Amino acid sequence: MKKSLVYKILEKNLLSGSVIEGSEISIKVNQTLTQDSTGTMVYLQLESMGIQDIKTDLSVAYIDHNTLQSGFENADDHEFIKTAAAKYGIIFSKPGNGICHQLHLERFGKPGDVLIGSDSHTPTCGGLGMISIGSGGLDVAVAMAKGYYFLKVPKVLNVELVGKLKPWVSAKDVILYVLKELSVKGGVGYVVEYSGEGVKELSVTDRATITNMGAELGATTSIFPSDEVTREFLIKQGREKDFVNIAADEDAVYHKKVKIDLNDIEPMTAMPHSPDNVVSIKDIEKIKVDQVAIGSCTNSSYTDLMKVAKILKGKRVHPDVSLVISPGSSNILRMMSDNGALGDLISAGARILEASCGPCIGMGQAPKTDAVSLRTFNRNFKGRCGTKSADVYLVSPETAAVSAIAGYLIDPSTVGDMPAIELPDKFDVYENYFVCPPIDRDGLEVTMGPNIKPFPVNKDLKKNISGKVLLKTGDNITTDDIMPSNAKLLPFRSNIPELSKYCFGTIVDDFHIRAKENDGGFVIGGENYGQGSSREHAALVPLYLGVKAVIAKSFARIHKANLINSGIVPLVLKDKDDYDKFDELDNIELVDIIESLENGTEVELINRSKAVSIDLIFEGSKRDVEILKCGGYLNYAKKLND
Repeated sequence: MKKSLVYKILEKNLLSGSVIEGSEISIKVNQTLTQDSTGTMVYLQLESMGIQDIKTDLSVAYIDHNTLQSGFENADDHEFIKTAAAKYGIIFSKPGNGICHQLHLERFGKPGDVLIGSDSHTPTCGGLGMISIGSGGLDVAVAMAKGYYFLKVPKVLNVELVGKLKPWVSAKDVILYVLKELSVKGGVGYVVEYSGEGVKELSVTDRATITNMGAELGATTSIFPSDEVTREFLIKQGREKDFVNIAADEDAVYHKKVKIDLNDIEPMTAMPHSPDNVVSIKDIEKIKVDQVAIGSCTNSSYTDLMKVAKILKGKRVHPDVSLVISPGSSNILRMMSDNGALGDLISAGARILEASCGPCIGMGQAPKTDAVSLRTFNRNFKGRCGTKSADVYLVSPETAAVSAIAGYLIDPSTVGDMPAIELPDKFDVYENYFVCPPIDRDGLEVTMGPNIKPFPVNKDLKKNISGKVLLKTGDNITTDDIMPSNAKLLPFRSNIPELSKYCFGTIVDDFHIRAKENDGGFVIGGENYGQGSSREHAALVPLYLGVKAVIAKSFARIHKANLINSGIVPLVLKDKDDYDKFDELDNIELVDIIESLENGTEVELINRSKAVSIDLIFEGSKRDVEILKCGGYLNYAKKLND
């Protein structure tokens, strides 16, 4: 059978199992990345494993999320991660160096290799022809400690690109178009593999924008072939030796195929409050804009920002608009400083931020009350920007720039000729923000500040589990809903007890009180429960509050894995109409759950408040069952060592 690119790379890195759709395999992990928002927990978990050296070819610890140091907490976390990196042989990227995904694409990603990262947008490096999977922190810690990663072999969705992009249409419009066609659930269970003549029209950073936002499709990851465009990118980055030409076999077999003509795509926007609420800009009414934010791991490349600088040169940002720009890396910022583009941005009235995630994760630049904010980011969930009443629209850098000048959302194709961008023969590379681990690491210790608290560890699964329904949610609940992320809370990412006070804070403000008063309990969810970020805090905080199981119509991939890793049982309603048989504070019980999980049979749930019984399904592997029986992945891994 002719093979997809995805299955070729999985077979190349296969450690156990067979690359057959639906079966569980383990693969060699070549590289890992962490960032500081999730990284503290990763390195606390790594510490608990008692290892001496990591087993990956390369691991990098980036500081790019919690860079606002309004108190000691973030700086303490940075120092903890820095000393842990030195102890275990991990490269440390200092704050100010840039966003992990853009930096990894520039400096480390390799075609044909496997990257696991504790951030949901790790698939960015799929733009290089690398299998790059976002995962929970504990999976990344185990990958570093053991050198492997377990996954269920996904189906492969082939997106064939044909034709050429029109002027003013860019990669952001392409992925928004894909989201419009497939929805935020359209990639669940799949890896999205791009092919076709249209691929040649896209640069590596274009491809990275598309694979980055593949996370919003719910896909395991997304990937492009590695070709001459890839080689050219690596040459410019001084990394030609890392190039490998790798693509799917001609007439490869896929589980599903979609064909997209690039000629059909117009400048697009994702309207509030979902990345798949997409329309053509020309089809919506004139919308006044208050804020424009350009950057994030999705659209902060040199090419993206040079386009913005060209558009703004000699122009003025509208008096009613606040324009903020966050470059993807320190190298990009340095190059734009040297070539005068930075001066053009400043002269136009743009605010230049640090090379970091910044506004994308609610770390500063929250818009005013009831504002309209255009952002070149990847998510526009309600309240994620830091202002609950704001409306966030996702757009391309080109659309963002022309709209910042006009003062309202505008189709860039209506303003004249698109500016041409010339790339340098070679990108500048400055390594002074990277700290390599010392050769002699004997006796090195980690430094922990007072804000760093131990992470919660579950106990062995019990035969029967009972308790109250603490919360009943709707569809598409995000990890931002479960564990909000903003400038106020990010400094407490290493302090689970403090974070627990804000659990489900976008839905109710008393969940932590309900949980404590009832000695924990259950959460009932709708479709696609846990979509969005990879943050395992959305599982660790409920674990700390005593949540025993989550029962939903369906789960997002990473969050379900994080629940299992934490020892919280994720169960799916066999009959989705049974969702209506629950109310908050109902007394419910899971009966003989261990036996049901071991036998692969339906799990009985009794709602004692309503005197009804329903059937639930566990969608996981035998290994997942063993992890749950042990009370989580950390306990399971320790027992393997014993």
